[in-house]
Amino acid sequence: MEREILAAKRPFLELRARTLQSVRSFFLREGFLEVQTPVRTGAPAPEPHIEAIPADVDHFLITSPELYMKRLLAAGYERIFQITPVFRRGETGRFHHPEFIMLEWYRLHADYTALQEDCRELIRSVCADTGRMEPWTWRGHTLDCTAPWQSLTVREAFRRFAGWEPGADVDQDSFDLELVEKVEPNLGFPSPCILKDYPAGQAALARLKPGDPSTAERFELYWVGVELANGFSELTDATEQRARFEAAAILRREMGLASYRRPEAFLESLEHLPPCTGIALGVDRLVLLLSGMDHLDHVVAFPPDFV
Repeated sequence: MEREILAAKRPFLELRARTLQSVRSFFLREGFLEVQTPVRTGAPAPEPHIEAIPADVDHFLITSPELYMKRLLAAGYERIFQITPVFRRGETGRFHHPEFIMLEWYRLHADYTALQEDCRELIRSVCADTGRMEPWTWRGHTLDCTAPWQSLTVREAFRRFAGWEPGADVDQDSFDLELVEKVEPNLGFPSPCILKDYPAGQAALARLKPGDPSTAERFELYWVGVELANGFSELTDATEQRARFEAAAILRREMGLASYRRPEAFLESLEHLPPCTGIALGVDRLVLLLSGMDHLDHVVAFPPDFV
């Protein structure tokens, strides 16, 4: 049975290989340096809604290479990208695996508008290289990478699809629920959609918008209702980042989650970090949309329950 299942996946694994080759070629053409950073860390970012998987007594598997890559930026690397496995506890479903492939890229002396343009060019390039320049269907929806992209602020999207407008300190649970149930299902038809300018309380590691401290320079990329990427102008203020990490650590303790060591090497590197921007894109989800299939299990050789 295993032999037949694996053999049937060949077209999707070939599509996956072409997608990865296309992604790598795109960034190399654009003058980015490909880097590799550790898949273990002793100090993950203390995010309340992302749980790291222990690797051993003192380390966790990375949920993102972000903190390592920003240390490279602080050392003067101007354009870098990485394709790497990442790991998150408890993420299982149609669009979630506890182990998946992340593409991250960063630019010095740029903001999140540069990443939005990167996304447009990257998606078009991948579609061209994988034979997806003509519209195709996914779960009954048409995808068209050549159609004009939509760009909405979070306030615009919530006003249009949820009937209310979130403020700077919107309740996290209410925001997440309305985003998932009312906003996301309407984004990215038939071409990708950029959802930008999140409330300040959703900033995470993003900087606040100059002249508008109620808004973070953060955006997410959606296609046919599926979140593909999350990017932002990076917060480079070490004092502010320490405060955010401490608040997140307190919240994690209140939620009964594991405690992490403070990522001191990363925080110290912020003292040398110029203005920059970065983004993470889920490669498996992109391959899923390109494939026309309806579950991540189809586009990876060994999904979690198959290992």
